[in-house]
Amino acid sequence: MYYVYVLKSRRDNRFCIGYTADLERRITEHRMGLSRSTAHRRPLDLVYYEACRTSRDAIHREKYLKSAYGHRYLKNRIRNN
Repeated sequence: MYYVYVLKSRRDNRFCIGYTADLERRITEHRMGLSRSTAHRRPLDLVYYEACRTSRDAIHREKYLKSAYGHRYLKNRIRNN
């Protein structure tokens, strides 16, 4: 199982979108500052995730969520965060 996840930075209120096979480990890495892409944007909150059956599906979904349409979808989906 693969997961597409969305983190929201409390520092700049922007999203970080990625995919992984081990969601718990990856979120921990982001929160500890082990990921260069988000180390300067901590603290981070997990605000959304989806499960996918294959890595190919997860990559496709990640690319969509990073698009303008995907950002609009996320903002509507997680309005209260």
